[in-house]
Amino acid sequence: MSETATTSAKTPVDFWFDPLCPWAWMTSRWVLEVEKVRDIEVRWHIMSLAVLNEPKLDELPDEYRDLLETKAWQPIRVVTAAWQKHGSDILGPLYTALGTRIHNEGQGPTRDAVAGALADVGLPADLIDYFDQKDFEFDAELRASHKEGIDKVGQDVGTPVIAVPGDDGEQIAFFGPVVTPAPKGEEAARLWDGTLAVASVPGFYEIKRSRTKGPDFSNL
Repeated sequence: MSETATTSAKTPVDFWFDPLCPWAWMTSRWVLEVEKVRDIEVRWHIMSLAVLNEPKLDELPDEYRDLLETKAWQPIRVVTAAWQKHGSDILGPLYTALGTRIHNEGQGPTRDAVAGALADVGLPADLIDYFDQKDFEFDAELRASHKEGIDKVGQDVGTPVIAVPGDDGEQIAFFGPVVTPAPKGEEAARLWDGTLAVASVPGFYEIKRSRTKGPDFSNL
């Protein structure tokens, strides 16, 4: 490979998401802002809050347990089927369409919202049939993608998971960051640089402060 090709290659950033999570949605919009000001290329992958929480459903409040047992499975089934039938390149556009409808427009993870997102990106309408498919055809693929992401950070976190190549060739992986509203421009770049600096320190595990408000979608 020539020096020019080497220096112009973008750094791959692997991003695992569940379309149900509003915080993952905010982080994903931030990463797309970073893509404009840093030499990175985002690669999208699926994970599942439903799969993550399967072993501990009995420990959860009734309302959250109901969400994870039913609604959390529905959009991610459709996304997984779209990925399996139409390739990984569709994941980014479909996630954007889903997140816009579910979160920005307040439609929630409904059948109509998911069907609308499929139409937005030109996918076949019959993919919505997977929304309520109990014996899910691509369950193994969904679980494998989820495991690939969560194994990088451990079972005590959620979505999103981000992984980037480290200086030694090994991946640096982390959950989050949790941020609202999604930073733009140089503010997005500063958060990216700082997050990588912290995450790359061997033995570093956590930095956190109390959250005082919910996700702000007004600037998306």
